Amino acid sequence: MALLLPGGPATGRRRPPSRIPAAQSRLARRLTRAGAGDGLATHVVRYRHRGWNGAAAHPVEDALWAADEVVRRYGDVPVCLVGTDLGGRAALRAAGHPAVTGAVAIALWLPEPEAVLDPDPVRQLAGRRVLLVHGTNDERTDPDLSYRLAERAKKVNREVCRFEVHSDGHGLRQHRAEVLSLTADFVRGTLFGHPCARPLADALAAPPPLGLRMPLACGFGETLGH
Repeated sequence: MALLLPGGPATGRRRPPSRIPAAQSRLARRLTRAGAGDGLATHVVRYRHRGWNGAAAHPVEDALWAADEVVRRYGDVPVCLVGTDLGGRAALRAAGHPAVTGAVAIALWLPEPEAVLDPDPVRQLAGRRVLLVHGTNDERTDPDLSYRLAERAKKVNREVCRFEVHSDGHGLRQHRAEVLSLTADFVRGTLFGHPCARPLADALAAPPPLGLRMPLACGFGETLGH
């Protein structure tokens, strides 16, 4: 099961629009196609509130609720949390749920100076496989903040890697196909035990900083066959 966690504003207590954001729609289609042979199901989590809202961290509560719902509806199945923007932050925060085996944070939103003075916890990532993806020209959140978080996470969990998308911004539009392929390969490997593509396997195995500053090559995924 893949649970997709959308992005959103830093603050906002209204309910988000009922329509699924375009980024999550594309990601859901890509994951469904890649995992069709394994029966992968994907669900986009609809938050109760639009924003993160400081210490309330509402998207984290919603991600944990969604993981509970997976267990209630489907039984003992592994879950991979896949989040973009603040959804990426929620995916990492909620990864301690017993059903979660992996987490993906794409264009991870970490507000300064909070991420420096009071960094997010990483101990909940122990025993999970973790992927972070960040554009080097991200205008919304400093890529160095996600590197620092990944570096801390790597100390408690060897199966952490981070890919840098050179010259791309927060939306990762220039290399959207490569990011989708990387995510799909990671999810297949995490949930179903398929061998990961060589760059992903190398990044997971490499020590810092190599495995946390792995460049995402143009054309990644073109020959994967899924």
